[in-house]
Amino acid sequence: MTETQHRPVRSFVLRQGRMSKGQTRAYETLMPKFGVPYSEEKLDLTQLFGRTAPRTLEIGFGMGDSTARIAQSHPENDYLCIEVHTPGVGSLLKHIEELGLTNIRIIQHDAVEVLQHMLAPEALDGVHIFFPDPWHKKRHHKRRLIQAAFTALICERLKSGGYVHAATDWEEYATHILETFRGEPRLVNSVGDYAPRPEYRPLTKFEQRGLRLGHGVWDIVFRRI
Repeated sequence: MTETQHRPVRSFVLRQGRMSKGQTRAYETLMPKFGVPYSEEKLDLTQLFGRTAPRTLEIGFGMGDSTARIAQSHPENDYLCIEVHTPGVGSLLKHIEELGLTNIRIIQHDAVEVLQHMLAPEALDGVHIFFPDPWHKKRHHKRRLIQAAFTALICERLKSGGYVHAATDWEEYATHILETFRGEPRLVNSVGDYAPRPEYRPLTKFEQRGLRLGHGVWDIVFRRI
């Protein structure tokens, strides 16, 4: 990168989070098996998972609790999961070991670059983006992951009939996501407006607490034409 070039705006800030002993052990022992190194070459997903199955990309899985529960409940699907924060990766690897999961692979890298360089057109049956950072201050909105260009990139990687499912507990961001998806001509809303929470997305502890306090959660589910 030359001095005149600028880094793209990132939707995340890398934080130095503490890892438990269990997360550290899982990261060190299991990442070689379930981790996928970033590369600017297209992945062969059939070879990666050792089978042909519906494939879902999850972007930003946090500590991986919901991710592991979804994969456990749907062993017929394969899940390629992206997260930049090491404690979260270690946590999901720990869940993989405890639950004996075989249908998850992890890429610890920027999701935009993974979509651009590692995934072939029409490689995915679904994309999950659950509770992305809302970057609620107006001056930070440019950092939001879900923008028109990113949505177009997702569409290029989705099969016809595939879906993109975003969920947020920030109402203004929900409105932004809904309008962004509506502005993509290759997407159609699965319902008229916001969707009921699909059965495959489990309630998180944080979400359950928020709902008890009267906070809202919005699910937005569109399908690729």
